[in-house]
Amino acid sequence: MKMHLEIDCTPEEARRAMGLPDLSPVHDRYVAMLQEAMAGQVRPEAIETMMRSWAPMGEAGMAMWRRLFDASGKAGKAD
Repeated sequence: MKMHLEIDCTPEEARRAMGLPDLSPVHDRYVAMLQEAMAGQVRPEAIETMMRSWAPMGEAGMAMWRRLFDASGKAGKAD
């Protein structure tokens, strides 16, 4: 037997129904701290360093990002 249940609620209502904590104050503070730290210091080198830490497999992951950005730039110019 298959049953499909559709619930129409907001993410906030779903979070409360599942008993999950409200982390929006933590998120807001984190974003504010990130903005303060980056204020006036957004350099390409800093962004590359950040992307390297996020990219899986280190240099291979960075090469993948570079190819992706290069391909999207070329596609944008063709339009």
